Amino acid sequence: MIIGAGIVGCALSDELTERGWTDVTVLEQGPLFATGGSSSHAPGLVFQTNSSKTMTEFASYTVRKYSALTLDGQWCFQQLGGLEVATTPERLAELTRKHGLAASWGVSGALLDPGQCVALHPLLDRDRILGGFHVPTDGLAKAVRAGEAQARRAIGRGARFMAHHTVTGIESANGRVTAVVTDQGSFPADVVVSCAGFWGPRIGRMAGLAVPLVPLAHQYARTGPVPALAGCNTEELEASKPILRHQDRDLYYREHGDRIGIGSYAHRPMPVDLDEVSAPGGPVMPSMLPFTEKDFEQPWADSQALLPALARTKVDEGFNGIFSFTTDGFPLLGEAPELRGFWVAEAVWVTHSAGVARAMARWLVEGTPRTDVHECDLNRFEPGQLAPAYVHQRSCRNFVEVYDIIHPLQPMEEPRPLRVSPFHARQRELGAFFLEASGWERPHWYEANQGLPEVAGIPGRGAWAARYWSPIAGAEALATRERVAMYDMTALKRLEVTGPGAQAFLQYLTTNQLDKPVGSVTYTLLLDETGGVRSDLTVARLGPGRGCGERWQLGANGNLDLDWLVRHLPSDGSVQIRDTTAGTCCIGLWGPLARALVQPLTDADFSHQGFGYFRAKRAYLGNVPVTAMRLSYVGELGWELYTTADNGQKLWDTLWEAGQPLGIVAAGRSAFNSLRLEKGYRSWGTDLTAEHNPHEAGLGFAVRMDKGDFLGRDALLGVTEETVGRRLACLLLDDPRAVVMGKEPVYVDGAPAGYVTSAAYGYSIGASIAYAWLPRAAAEPGRRVGVEYFGERLPATVTQEPLFDPKMARIRR
Repeated sequence: MIIGAGIVGCALSDELTERGWTDVTVLEQGPLFATGGSSSHAPGLVFQTNSSKTMTEFASYTVRKYSALTLDGQWCFQQLGGLEVATTPERLAELTRKHGLAASWGVSGALLDPGQCVALHPLLDRDRILGGFHVPTDGLAKAVRAGEAQARRAIGRGARFMAHHTVTGIESANGRVTAVVTDQGSFPADVVVSCAGFWGPRIGRMAGLAVPLVPLAHQYARTGPVPALAGCNTEELEASKPILRHQDRDLYYREHGDRIGIGSYAHRPMPVDLDEVSAPGGPVMPSMLPFTEKDFEQPWADSQALLPALARTKVDEGFNGIFSFTTDGFPLLGEAPELRGFWVAEAVWVTHSAGVARAMARWLVEGTPRTDVHECDLNRFEPGQLAPAYVHQRSCRNFVEVYDIIHPLQPMEEPRPLRVSPFHARQRELGAFFLEASGWERPHWYEANQGLPEVAGIPGRGAWAARYWSPIAGAEALATRERVAMYDMTALKRLEVTGPGAQAFLQYLTTNQLDKPVGSVTYTLLLDETGGVRSDLTVARLGPGRGCGERWQLGANGNLDLDWLVRHLPSDGSVQIRDTTAGTCCIGLWGPLARALVQPLTDADFSHQGFGYFRAKRAYLGNVPVTAMRLSYVGELGWELYTTADNGQKLWDTLWEAGQPLGIVAAGRSAFNSLRLEKGYRSWGTDLTAEHNPHEAGLGFAVRMDKGDFLGRDALLGVTEETVGRRLACLLLDDPRAVVMGKEPVYVDGAPAGYVTSAAYGYSIGASIAYAWLPRAAAEPGRRVGVEYFGERLPATVTQEPLFDPKMARIRR
């Protein structure tokens, strides 16, 4: 059952039936196919390029699919091209960066000077623009037409569409969905997908699911006839010029014959109460609210300035159209965590509709979407991020920032702080500069370290890379290499797995050998059925639990790992999983003097012989009980020290006081990232995703094919580093002052061949580092490549990794 016959529901019905799932019913509360949802009024502009690789791929597939669709001989997609113009130097630089993103994700585009922009769109004021970015394959989608065309194909394969069926309930039994209840009767179903758009939260509540989106009204106006457009377009084709964005004023434009359509985000957020929205099928389109003229006064003035021909016409009509915003700007895709068989595909714009539908169909039919969807997964959020007030505030802020120039590290300012570690008060005393991740306040450097002598020797960097950075971070990295530093690792997701079936459960779901003695710690991977890396974990075997069999502690990447593990729990109750993150905390204590700091605090043996690498033990440091694990993500001697949240501040104080004679520093995430790249340590979600297998990512060492069966094993048979077609490669830029940020295109023999994942300046080695996906033939050490950064091609060399301490001598002291 698919709930909703808008563009997403229609596209999904087509993709499912094409794959053999023909017993599909689409329920729609309104008429077909102008249903009254967002698709019914969508202006249809499709700009493909996005900072997200996944979202760009969704849009590119949408363009390809809709370009090939027709309905009764009428077009569904008009490939007019997309033109984004800059009226400020900042925007021009941003468009240069966007051109690089397009190259990274395989979208062909070009940077244009003002004259070239005017040649494409003669209504532009040449003197007002500084340049533009043009993608020839962008264009206009007819959402209702494309929806009906896909629906007809699905109907031809056996699907049925039922109009005027309002969903009133979702039935379930034993944790599985069983039926959809409507005002016209009940429909049994074992799989239900809610594609209800801004009505999604209402459907979600029927299933006991929070769907974290906010319906917001967005202004769209049409002018009267524009004399300059007379005779340019036909009624059928509607437009002949590129779709246009003026993001410096939060505006976009398209032609409607001899008129111009203007979309504006340049107004206050206008959240909509669904209880006040009219029902579909009436005289008024539910998704089209009355136009608030005052909100459009400045956008109209800005539009006439950009397109002077508009001065000879007026605003003829307008409306405030409802569509969905989420807290992070991504769609909501996936299966409900507590109701099997109930799926959602919500907060999806026309731009990404076909791509999302294909991923969802693959996910349902094959068990995996094939495309990396971790940014879009419904289950990505932490509990605090589902609070209605949080969802409302962040979603409204996303509306405000939709066309803003956003730095890759830039956090939202409110509501903060949401989650803080027990060390937060001490960190503030040290002048921590906080950024945010998964709701956690995470120090990136400490102003208290401004006086460190190493600060003076840290090289500067370009303006963009210098945002949310300080040379203090470099001093903290060097202090870690030379003395000892404390890192707050509390935001790392911690899971406890217990029960008599725990070992067998973890052995099957992970790639490495976990059948080791108590006290062992293992780095391992979670794979999907295709052999793609869903996550990487550290798994510690801690010994017997309190009446619950063995106890294991997992260091995970986030809520998606918890969701994956829970979905695979055996039905016999032999395994239990508990998220212990909120009640615990962790300090990473690393540096050559780490042992000199901790050994005097404890009677436990922290010598190399008594406490080997990748081992764990319980101990007391002063008065604080800890679980110590000898791991290092920075490439130095040290331990991850875990304790309960109530003991956290005492642990910080104990280590801080004991470290003063040794020159201890508190260090932040900026230093941490530099140190991990010097060692070649991967960051899941940035360096690799489920689209990559372990051998491509250089993690084959964490796979033990001889340990027995595990999830994803069959997909890896015959796969080695020598047989893969691409690799994650380490690059060193020729210019040590050139620091890139990630997602930049990498050129091989003059053509884009890959993209940067992580990058940082390596303070210990005095060089700029970038990791990048490249074809295997280009990933060989010594190969010369170019990294495009704001339009400049920066020479770089593929280099053998790791760059620092390749013999691991410093970790194993």
